[in-house]
Amino acid sequence: MTSPAVRAVRLGPRSVVALVLVGAVGVAAFGWPFLAPPDSQVSAHAEDAPWLFAGLLVLLVAVVAATISESGLGPKAVAMLGVLAATGAALRPIGAGTAGIEPMFFLLVLSGRVLGPGFGFVLGSVTMFASALLTGGVGPWMPFQMLAMGWFTMGAGLLPGAVRLRGRAELALLACYGFLAAFAYGTIMNLAGWPFMGAMASNISFDPHAAVPANLARFLAYCLATSMGWDLGRAVCTVVLTLTLGPAVLRALRRATRRAAFEAPVTFDAPGA
Repeated sequence: MTSPAVRAVRLGPRSVVALVLVGAVGVAAFGWPFLAPPDSQVSAHAEDAPWLFAGLLVLLVAVVAATISESGLGPKAVAMLGVLAATGAALRPIGAGTAGIEPMFFLLVLSGRVLGPGFGFVLGSVTMFASALLTGGVGPWMPFQMLAMGWFTMGAGLLPGAVRLRGRAELALLACYGFLAAFAYGTIMNLAGWPFMGAMASNISFDPHAAVPANLARFLAYCLATSMGWDLGRAVCTVVLTLTLGPAVLRALRRATRRAAFEAPVTFDAPGA
């Protein structure tokens, strides 16, 4: 008989609402070039919009993290969060600048799978924040990275079969998810940076006065020209590490969650008891 999946954080109603709201704002922050008509005020301020959304996302991610923490991120879960975020941040610079080889992604996929979507969202956001401080990658793109990585890790926690699926089938599921999510992460991060090219004379830059189909064609050309090779490297690296190191890492994470007994309350004995 398979034991129920242990979750470091059980999402409450307020946490779910906060995640949905920040998700909606995140979709607007990433996709506004295709959502705002050419004659709108947002398009009129195309050079300022990414900065405004970046500031807004910082606040929203902080609110969601605080809401999830309030719903049950206890001291043992905080300790696990610190260890995994530090490990992920340390892994990111290993392949920085080398064809998308980013081992951090595979660790976050497996962590989200074992520890659940709520913990996964916080872990992805915190890991990206810590790695940005470590690598000097602080800029207007960082809030977008935090939100995208939170989605990426949370998605792994939402995959089916958390209780019963094990062995090769689970590894295949995680490898497929990691491959697709690596491309999805690169694509939505392209959306965050693409509008900054609006002032450049290029047939792949964002044109705030063009119709949606024209800008969509420009964006696809931008992705093919700038990030396809990098995203492919990230996807292949994630798949290879998941299939080779995944069994050992999954066992270690599950053993750690069982020993931590996240769902058991922390109690202290009275003096002299």
